[in-house]
Amino acid sequence: MNFIIWIVIGGVLGWLASLVMKTDAQQGMFLNVVVGIVGALLGGWLLSPLFGTGTINTDDFSLLSLGVSFLGAIILLAIVNLVFRGRVR
Repeated sequence: MNFIIWIVIGGVLGWLASLVMKTDAQQGMFLNVVVGIVGALLGGWLLSPLFGTGTINTDDFSLLSLGVSFLGAIILLAIVNLVFRGRVR
């Protein structure tokens, strides 16, 4: 059951991050899930030590861990935009 929750929360976080970064029109549901999960991994690697919390990838579904995962997804989309478009947006 945790796997399904992980996929759903990752999809929602990826979708919200794509709305913030204005890339929602270019992404589908599958890419939103990928962005949410990979962004959570990136957030866990970069931001978790700063905030002292886990991410959705560590089965921690607290508000702070959702925020760290969301920020990681935004950072991931900014890096992708910078590499492929030459600007963050």
